[in-house]
Amino acid sequence: MDRFRLVTSLKGTLCRQFILFSILLSIQDVVALEAPLVPSSHVPKFVLADPPNSGLFGPIEISPAVIPHYPFPGEPLSPMYPSFPTTYEPVLTGRCPVNFSAISNVMDKTAHDCAAPLAALVGNVICCPQLSSLLHIFQGHYNGSSNKLVLENAVANDCFSDIVSILASRGANDTIPALCSVKSSNLTAGSCPVSDVATFEKMVNTSKLLDACSIVDPLKECCRPVCQPAIMDAALCISTRESAITADAGAVGLPNEMSVLNDCKWVVYSWLSRKLSLDAANTAFRILSACKVNKVCPLEFEQPSAVVKACRDVASPNPSCCSSLNTYIAGIQKQMLITNRQAINCATLFGSLLQKGGVMTNIYELCDVDLKDFSLQAYGEQGCLLRSLPADVVIDNSTGVSFTCDLSDNIAAPWPSSSSLSSLSLCAPEMSLPALPTSETSGNSGCHGGLSFLIAILLFFVFSILN
Repeated sequence: MDRFRLVTSLKGTLCRQFILFSILLSIQDVVALEAPLVPSSHVPKFVLADPPNSGLFGPIEISPAVIPHYPFPGEPLSPMYPSFPTTYEPVLTGRCPVNFSAISNVMDKTAHDCAAPLAALVGNVICCPQLSSLLHIFQGHYNGSSNKLVLENAVANDCFSDIVSILASRGANDTIPALCSVKSSNLTAGSCPVSDVATFEKMVNTSKLLDACSIVDPLKECCRPVCQPAIMDAALCISTRESAITADAGAVGLPNEMSVLNDCKWVVYSWLSRKLSLDAANTAFRILSACKVNKVCPLEFEQPSAVVKACRDVASPNPSCCSSLNTYIAGIQKQMLITNRQAINCATLFGSLLQKGGVMTNIYELCDVDLKDFSLQAYGEQGCLLRSLPADVVIDNSTGVSFTCDLSDNIAAPWPSSSSLSSLSLCAPEMSLPALPTSETSGNSGCHGGLSFLIAILLFFVFSILN
């Protein structure tokens, strides 16, 4: 892919150096990114340590220490160099009786993960999962010494407003409620019939729930879940209270079963956040979110009619087909940063759209489409896929933003097989991930009582693209 590609002639060889990913975007056009190639005179030079001579090595840490001060003082600040207030002066309602300093660390992390210029770009993977975790923790913290697991409606409105105001004062985007589809009612019981500790602990096998969710294994939970089914069991148990009412959920004005269940899951999270430390709760909730977001592709695909027309009958590399494909993917690259797992789902989903249109040849292979091509690009040619594990934005006022990138080399995008897209599995032993580049020389017991996720060590060989 001429404009949007690394040097593909190196594909299949051992890579020699680390790749640095730094997004220099204009702040005025964050979402609809138009990132022209930056002249080489503007690209900061870095001296990198020699890589390992052989074997696999870990994901690339892009530390703020290696990202320079903003090099274009006469131009608007890029999202990579966000400006934060030196003093925090949130406009609070004064009606939320909470000592926010007790959860200050979690709020700071949320503010960083939802930094105003970047929130839309990292919302699906980083910002929204962390915001949901904060709300779960706040819900449990609010009534920590009482028998209530939820907030009353009026107080929930006030506290939710204060949370958003405090986050905004610390640099977060003030539109994150809409971006992440959360609202003050999430802090209430909603349609869940249980909202107090005594009833909850009477109905739920709390020891089983706590054992399952005290420590959530990030390498196993997504494919061999332990905490997720325990939360679902607890939510099902408390949702059946007052069954005579919920059984009539189809009646006008009454919530349906799924709505009740979702509201009850928030109550379960609230109970857990009272029992776990702040760090343990945040870690567990983020891992559970990662399992959810990595199951689907968050990108929006318009009908690829132009690509279908240009590529329907090709059987060998075709300039017209590849040009049309490159143009389409260039539009996708403006949407957001995604994870390596999401990229596999996105590549498979897009490929299935092309197949439905009649493109049966693997044009990913013909046109050298890689997984990183489905994520946001820097300088129009450097892609970054986030790791499938929970990620955070690291922000430094003087040096900018850092991410941990994975799959940053040319891993070929998988063309969907004849099997149904619904059968796609990313869990061992069923998962089938794209092959790594190789060297040319190498070969429940009731309510009260309720693959190991092999990351496949795709810790990837990396191309040097900065001189």
